[in-house]
Amino acid sequence: MKSPLKIAVLDLYAGTDNQGMRCIREIIENFSAKVHVAAVDVYECRLSKSFPAKDYDVYLSTGGPGSPLGDDTNNWEKDYFQWLDSVIEFNRYKPSKERKHVFFICHSFQLACRYFDVATVNKRKSTSFGVFPVHLNDDGEKETVFMGLSNPFYAVDNREYQAVQPDTEKLNVLGAKVLAIEKERLHVPLERAIMAIRFNTEMIGTQFHPEADKEGMLTYLHGAEKKNMVIQNYGEEKWKSMIDQLNDPDKIEKTNATILSQFLQSCLEAKSAQ
Repeated sequence: MKSPLKIAVLDLYAGTDNQGMRCIREIIENFSAKVHVAAVDVYECRLSKSFPAKDYDVYLSTGGPGSPLGDDTNNWEKDYFQWLDSVIEFNRYKPSKERKHVFFICHSFQLACRYFDVATVNKRKSTSFGVFPVHLNDDGEKETVFMGLSNPFYAVDNREYQAVQPDTEKLNVLGAKVLAIEKERLHVPLERAIMAIRFNTEMIGTQFHPEADKEGMLTYLHGAEKKNMVIQNYGEEKWKSMIDQLNDPDKIEKTNATILSQFLQSCLEAKSAQ
């Protein structure tokens, strides 16, 4: 019988309204309906500076507002990096079945890119928001968490910052691998963002939101601020196209049902290995 998982969610939303926490909770609940999860606890990292101890098996670190380039508010980033230090140090001396697994989402992914120093994180020329194709490379097509998805697959992007310019030498030293990038657009003279990295055997992250679902995106897209932003930046036809994409079960609903669930499954299998 497989051992249950203990999961900690690192909430980086700083008390702002969001759909991400609801989506993450629902994915864990759906996974738990098939496989018993011993505990799920949420830690508010930015306002309360609350961080989990190392008695969890899995850590899901969320997206969040603001700049990932060095937020001194409440000194929470320093504590976040110290927490990450402690997880890496713990894993260094433990057998694989006892190691802690981490998934970094969007803002957390950009922080991880800074922490591991494997890419440049900078501000985008304009906000990326909507449903976009994500292109897997050869390593991405072999990655467990993406198994069953098409190439490209579709995901929700919502960010003003980006990780670009992967440092191949540093990635190789770490044994890290870029797994996916933005769509290549030869007629647009802008760097393509890195959309996913496997940082090490236990740590992986995506610059997009794998937890996003139809319900949450419809809430965003019908809100006056987001609707106006999309129409102003991309036109009304693009806004209508996003709505249509949400009704396609092979797009973000497939991504929502696949990535984090398969990550949790892989964690369970690692913990249960003999």
